[in-house]
Amino acid sequence: MLNLQKIKQEICDIGDRLYKKGFAAANDGNISYRIADNQVLCTPTMICKGYMKPDDLCIVDMEGKQVSGKRKRTSEIMLHLAIMKERPEIKSIVHCHPPHATAFGIAREPVPQCVLPEVEIFLGDVPITKYEIPGGKEFANTILPFVHKTNVIILANHGTVSFGETVEKAFWWTEILDAYCRMLMLARGLGNINYFTEPEAKALLELKGKWGFADPRLEMKNCDICANDVFRESWKDTGVAPKLFQPPSFDGKKASSGEPAADSSSSPALAATATAEQEALIQAVTDKVMAMLSRH
Repeated sequence: MLNLQKIKQEICDIGDRLYKKGFAAANDGNISYRIADNQVLCTPTMICKGYMKPDDLCIVDMEGKQVSGKRKRTSEIMLHLAIMKERPEIKSIVHCHPPHATAFGIAREPVPQCVLPEVEIFLGDVPITKYEIPGGKEFANTILPFVHKTNVIILANHGTVSFGETVEKAFWWTEILDAYCRMLMLARGLGNINYFTEPEAKALLELKGKWGFADPRLEMKNCDICANDVFRESWKDTGVAPKLFQPPSFDGKKASSGEPAADSSSSPALAATATAEQEALIQAVTDKVMAMLSRH
């Protein structure tokens, strides 16, 4: 039997974790849990997720009409309901704005695969939607091309939405994704991304299948498992394109680093950026040396 009070407390606990991790500033983010065929428990609008109490939560029907609660329901409930209608087995949804994952949605940079085992097992290919103004049906519908092939989605210029059988699991996928995106940024700053070899990548997918996790790459024909092939067809509509993280190209069983060369033939914009950064670094070092010399 469903313990409604326990579910409410779990939502408040996850809201507190979102706030403390910097995933939901001010009144950002929303959380939901399906408590019956036609009833969904959700967070209210205009409230800090770190300070919610169980009595603050609302209940809506599957069309978004509020049926109980002293506070007004979240304005983005239609996003949650669209996912639940497409995936009836999903119980809970977490939407927030984790900085590093959201940065990929702002840059429209596909999240590279074949780098971290945990990401391969738990997430797989992560899509980026096209942009729509938050709150309406058009915004909710942006997840429809992806919702059956993943449990976490990056919303272009907005944030992320993740979903699972419990509030905790729905949160996990977002937490894993943001930690991964941060690692990618740090590694890119160091200058290189090392990808798995093809046998290593295939071994992880086999392990994933043994553990009961589905992955669309296992069902695709002629799929390059490290090249974001699952959602590649959506890129022309969403404006997504790899600019900083290039997938590895396999030569037999050896994977290249896959990183773009900073030259005008491969990417003039990237070359210009790299050159400007190098010049700025050289100038900064020169200025520091000259300042030190002037003191002596």
